[in-house]
Amino acid sequence: MQPVERAEYEGVDYAWVMQTTFVVTILVGAPAVALLSTLVTLESWGARAAFAVRVGAPIWFVTAVAVALYARRTEAGDGGAGEGDSDEVDDAGGDDDAEKGD
Repeated sequence: MQPVERAEYEGVDYAWVMQTTFVVTILVGAPAVALLSTLVTLESWGARAAFAVRVGAPIWFVTAVAVALYARRTEAGDGGAGEGDSDEVDDAGGDDDAEKGD
């Protein structure tokens, strides 16, 4: 069995930043927009959509910057690789050239 390829990141893993930003914005931003929408009168669907964009965009931007700074500071999103991890794959129970017959 061939080992799975791993990507080596130097610095910030921007895919992790984008995924985390998306999830956090949905979990935090959507309720915030819903709560703030109770304070204003939104008479049409166009007004509701415009309000969601006006309020949601800054929430998304602040979340993205905060997640990127967190990732840069803590080296988050590195796939769980630590300093002591090696590139070798544990082949326990797999086919090994030494185990194969002549």
